Amino acid sequence: MLPTLPDLIAKQLKVVFCGINPGLKSALDGHHFSRRSNRFWKVLHLAGFTPHQIEPVRDATILKYGYGLTTAVARATVRADELLKEEFDNSIDAFKTKMLHFKPGYIAFLGKPAYKAFTGKKQIAWGNQPEPLFGLKVWVLPNPSGLNRGFTLNELVEHYQELYSAIQQ
Repeated sequence: MLPTLPDLIAKQLKVVFCGINPGLKSALDGHHFSRRSNRFWKVLHLAGFTPHQIEPVRDATILKYGYGLTTAVARATVRADELLKEEFDNSIDAFKTKMLHFKPGYIAFLGKPAYKAFTGKKQIAWGNQPEPLFGLKVWVLPNPSGLNRGFTLNELVEHYQELYSAIQQ
């Protein structure tokens, strides 16, 4: 049986960043975004969320800055496109329960697939979403995975800075 990756979450955080699912390396390591090619920690720092770049082995320190980490689907895979539609369908109730319990200021989906699966929407713009999900504000950010090379580091930082600016207001 594959290992799972525990959430890093607490009540009333500013933002809970929601990955699609854990990468296999992260699940094996027990730390979020542990693959060297993943740009999450670098982007988070460069966008202003953290005063320094957090090392994956210290991922739990994200909580002290008011941010949390979870995934839409618990099953670890090498690539997110290995997930089945049914896995998203089967995850939505647990995800909703979790979000309603912890009540973050924003849910920030990293990539569009989970948000699309949870809402049934076909077309989604990056950034702030016009409708809440479970009564919570939603932001959709490009996925920082090293497999997603559709965005440069600077483009990722710009998208994440927009969210950072929004939560400062």
